[in-house]
Amino acid sequence: MVGAGVVGLSIGWLLQRQGHAVRLLDPCLNGPPAADSGSWAALGVLMGQVFHRSSGRGWRLRQRSLELWQAWIDQLQAQGHSIPYRQGLLLLASDGQELERQRRLSQERQAKGFPLELWEPAQLRNLQPHVPEAALGGLYSPADGQLDPAMAMAALRADAERHGMVGHAEEAMAVERDNGQWRVQCRGGAWLESPWVVLSAGVRSAELVEPLGHALPMEPVLGQALELQLADQPGWQGPDSQGPIWQWPGAVVWKGVNLVPRPDLPGGKRLWLGATLEPGSHASPEALASLQGWGNADLDWLHGAKVVRQWQGHRPRPSQRPAPLLEQLEPGLIMASGHYRNGVLLAPASAEWVAEAISKPAGTSDHS
Repeated sequence: MVGAGVVGLSIGWLLQRQGHAVRLLDPCLNGPPAADSGSWAALGVLMGQVFHRSSGRGWRLRQRSLELWQAWIDQLQAQGHSIPYRQGLLLLASDGQELERQRRLSQERQAKGFPLELWEPAQLRNLQPHVPEAALGGLYSPADGQLDPAMAMAALRADAERHGMVGHAEEAMAVERDNGQWRVQCRGGAWLESPWVVLSAGVRSAELVEPLGHALPMEPVLGQALELQLADQPGWQGPDSQGPIWQWPGAVVWKGVNLVPRPDLPGGKRLWLGATLEPGSHASPEALASLQGWGNADLDWLHGAKVVRQWQGHRPRPSQRPAPLLEQLEPGLIMASGHYRNGVLLAPASAEWVAEAISKPAGTSDHS
């Protein structure tokens, strides 16, 4: 298993739980995460039932992952691991076209039994703290939500290692097949052998299979994120009060930017904002400033917020291919990467896909 982001850890955890002997290869296993790791740019917002399509692979993966995340979290928490998880997601409409799309989607989903709700401006005005006045309405999904990616990854790794997964803090330099076995060369010079190799290392995954004749190019898309500490506001309950400050139904999306209340963090007035979409590798100060203002939301309570933490990472986006790349390239060689902005959401379903591919009889393959 190459890559210890949220997808790689999910795959390793599931395979180990199913009785496979798993070795996880990632240079950051014994230290801080790589500065450009896509998993560490994620806010963990799970957009499954508000997905704009109602069929196809992307839809099926999202619905399956929502089911699996809840089951996985329950299982991991039963083992003593803490994973903050909050259901509820509200998409605000910033213009009439977006509002009409939300209206059509809610009608379509409700006809199929999904509990999406259209919220009128009057409902939005009752939220505390208040949302942008320019919002024309909103689409609320009680089944979608948000989880803490870092804590989920820590829980998956700890539980997998407890059940026997072995980590190698090495960078994979090459992959080759030799006498029916796959070999992965580590930067230190050692070779690791296995009948199966699963690549889940973002853009690096494509680089590793290119010498084998597999052209699966991916490009990094940078995302910046912020953690903010809100200043005290008149009428708000303080961190020592019995009730929460946030009276929101979960994470809220405005003009494509996610705002995630984190009252569970120290002080009770924390929130996450993210993430930007920036081509290339260089962070834009202008994009960061827009992010901090939540897309020019012009909210008094947000103006005085203090930046507690700033981070960024690269999300691997497949070039001219739909995300994610879930393919068995050769017998024993699996690509499970290129999840772009949905690595956290799609991690469980991707892990299940890999586990099923490995369990199939020899000679079968699946390129779906």
